[in-house]
Amino acid sequence: MGCNCGGRARRTVPVYRLILPNGVTRDYATHQEAEAARRRHGGGTIVVVNK
Repeated sequence: MGCNCGGRARRTVPVYRLILPNGVTRDYATHQEAEAARRRHGGGTIVVVNK
């Protein structure tokens, strides 16, 4: 039998994750913040993850 934990659906929040060339990851609330950090660090990949 499933759990009825108050009947509320869990909200997912998108997070913009910057993966730097050296393997370090950093999370940002907005794409603009992630893009600015990517430029500061000289590259990397931005992916969207749901938390």
